Amino acid sequence: MFVLLFGFLLQGFQAQEARAQHTGTNGTIMQFFEWYVPNDGEHWNRLQNYASELSDVGITAVWLPPAYKGTSQDDVGYGVYDLYDLGEFNQQGTVRTKYGTKQQLLAAIDALKQNGVDVYGDVVMNHKGGADFTERVDAVEVNPYNRNEEISSTYQIEAWTGFDFPGRGETYSDFKWRWYHFDGTDWDENSQQEGKVYKFRGDYKGWDWEVDNENGNYDYLMYADLDMEHPDVVNELRHWGAWYTNALDLNGFRLDAVKHMKFDFTRDWLNHIRQNTGKDLFAVAEFWANDIAKLENYLQKTDWNHSLFDVPLHFNLYQASNSHGQYDMRTIFDHTLVQKHPQHAVTFVDNHDTQPGESLESYVQEWFKPLAYALTLTRQDGYPSVFYGDYYGIPSHGISPMKDQIDPILEARKDYAYGKQHDYLNHENVIGWTREGDVDHPNSGLATIMSDSDGGSKWMYVGQDKAGQVWHDLTGNRSDSVTINGDGWGQFHVNGGSVSIWVNQ
Repeated sequence: MFVLLFGFLLQGFQAQEARAQHTGTNGTIMQFFEWYVPNDGEHWNRLQNYASELSDVGITAVWLPPAYKGTSQDDVGYGVYDLYDLGEFNQQGTVRTKYGTKQQLLAAIDALKQNGVDVYGDVVMNHKGGADFTERVDAVEVNPYNRNEEISSTYQIEAWTGFDFPGRGETYSDFKWRWYHFDGTDWDENSQQEGKVYKFRGDYKGWDWEVDNENGNYDYLMYADLDMEHPDVVNELRHWGAWYTNALDLNGFRLDAVKHMKFDFTRDWLNHIRQNTGKDLFAVAEFWANDIAKLENYLQKTDWNHSLFDVPLHFNLYQASNSHGQYDMRTIFDHTLVQKHPQHAVTFVDNHDTQPGESLESYVQEWFKPLAYALTLTRQDGYPSVFYGDYYGIPSHGISPMKDQIDPILEARKDYAYGKQHDYLNHENVIGWTREGDVDHPNSGLATIMSDSDGGSKWMYVGQDKAGQVWHDLTGNRSDSVTINGDGWGQFHVNGGSVSIWVNQ
C-alpha cells in the first residue's frame, strides 16, 4: 500500500518537476503553432531559427504540432493518416508535411536541445483519416446526440478504413489497418450523406468505455474511430509511441482528445511508454470540458499519471475579457484545476482550438491578454503555456503579434517569480499578489497588480529583506516607482484595464 501511495505522490509532482528542470528556472511551455500557420514547409526551419531566442526569453519546453502525415499537405496534423511518416515518404500527394520534412524537424529539435529547451510531441491516437481504400462493413446508424441510441437496422456501408501506406511500405512498422480495428465512422461512400454517425457491428464491437458521457458516449469524434479495446490496436499504438519518443528524442507529450478515448487506455499507454523508453516523460492531456468535476474524475481514473490543460481557467479568462469591467476578479480562479490540483494543471490563455475561425472559438480579448498572461506566468501554481498565435500573431485573421507585451511577463517569470506568494484577491476589479523571491535567484521577488476596470492601488507585502529598495514596473505601463518601507510593504499602482509587474530592476 505504501509503495502504491508513494507512486501516486511522485506522479502528482510531475508538473512541479517539469518546472524545476535545467538550472532551476521556472518552466514555461511554448505552443509553437496556430491553426493557420502557412503551408510553406518552413515551420520547422522557423523553429530552428527561433530556438536560441525562445530559450533567452524563458521558454523551457516547446509543444510541437502533430509532426506526422495527415490527409493532405495542408493538414494541421489532426487528420492523421500515417503516424510513422514524419515528412519522409511520398504519401497523400506530398513528402513534406505542412511544417516541413523529417530532416528539418530533427534539425529544429537539435537546435532546441542545444539551447536547453525540452520538446513535447503532439499525440493524436483517437482516429485516422485519408484511408487508402474502402471496405464493406456491417454498421448501424446512431443518434448523433445520443450515440447509445441506435436509429436504424444493421446494413452494409462502404467505409474508408483500409490503410496500407504504400508510400512507406513496412518501414518502421508492418501493421495494416482494417475495419475491425475501428469502432465507427461518419461517412458511407455509397450514400454520401452528411451528418450521420455509424457504429460498426461485429464480434466485441461497441463504443469504448469509459469515455466522456457527452452525447451519451463520446467515443466517436471524427474520421474512422480507433477501437481501443482491440489488442492489436493497443499493441501497435504502444509500439508507435516508443518509436516516436525515441525517433525525436522527446521529453514529453501533449495528448489529444483524451475524453474520446478509454481513460484506462491512455493511462496504460503512458505507463508503457515511460517504462519501455526509460524516460521520465512529462505529459499533459486535452480534456475539453469546462467542468472541474469531469477533469477530476478523469485524473482519478488515470491514476493522476499526467496533467491536464486548465480549460475552466481559460473560460474564466474569456468571460472576464468580455465582461467590460463587470467581472468579479476575486473569482478568477474559482472552479479551476490550478486552484484545486495545481500540480496537475497546465494553464493557458488560448490555443489553436480557441482561436478565431475554429469550432471551439473562445478567444480572450486582446486588451485582457496581458492580464491573463500575468495571471498564468507570475504565480507559483500551474505549468503555463504561451500560445504561438498570441506571441507571433495570426495574420490570416488580422491579429497582430503581442510579443512585445508578453516578453516582459516572460522576463518576470524567468527572473523574478520565485519564493513565497501572498495573495490580495480582495477587490472585485483590482487584484494582486506578491512573491518574496528566494536565495537561488538573486534579486528575485515581484508584485503583480491588475485591474479589469478603473485604475487603483494595493498595499502589499514583498518581504522585510526588500526594505529600502526602489521598485519599477517591468511592463512599462507605469513610469513611477515604489519604495519598499522598513517592514517590507509598498503601495503598488495599476492603470485602468491594465497590469503592472513591479520588481527591483
